[in-house]
Amino acid sequence: MENKIIVTIGRQFGSGGREIGQKLAEMLGIAYYDKELMAMAAKDSGLCEEFFEKADERVSGNLSYAFSLGYSYMGAYAPFNDILSNDGLFKLQSDTIRSLAEKQSCVMVGRCADYILRNEPSCVSVFIHNTAENRINRIMEYDKVTEQEAKDRMASIDKSRSSYYNYYTNKAWGVASSYHLSIDASALGIDDTVLFIKDFVMRRMEILQKLPSI
Repeated sequence: MENKIIVTIGRQFGSGGREIGQKLAEMLGIAYYDKELMAMAAKDSGLCEEFFEKADERVSGNLSYAFSLGYSYMGAYAPFNDILSNDGLFKLQSDTIRSLAEKQSCVMVGRCADYILRNEPSCVSVFIHNTAENRINRIMEYDKVTEQEAKDRMASIDKSRSSYYNYYTNKAWGVASSYHLSIDASALGIDDTVLFIKDFVMRRMEILQKLPSI
């Protein structure tokens, strides 16, 4: 078994999942990828990064977002229809995620990475959730919005992430059975949650190392 660590993190909006992912990657001494995945997919595909940003964790079957960016002339060329659909962009981003996982240890946040890497033995999938109160407070603090605005953003983004995940994976976003580990960050706090996940990942790696090679 190759000595490689891949951790994918799904998260409720405002749960602290991004912070946990960053701290976990730093603690493990491995790379961290979140929105960087879009920039890398854009570079790999030769497409504008704005296409990936508009489609990020959203489900849409058309090119309306491309038109809004002023690229409507591309609609005249049939090959672009498939490439620039959200399904096409998802495939391109998936290729980038698989390529990274083949090359290095890393932590990846969001973008159905757990499903994309489901056949990667060294991949450990984690989902982070938190109490509504904690999430609202974090959103208010980081985004500088009112309590009601934080609640609205929380509901809207969670709905978008859930639809995106369920559509592309045929699994259920946030449901414990969809991941190796689902954890409430409010139970231990951010830093101790990072330590707990690290211990879980390292124990999982120890078990994988003991498995006979096929």
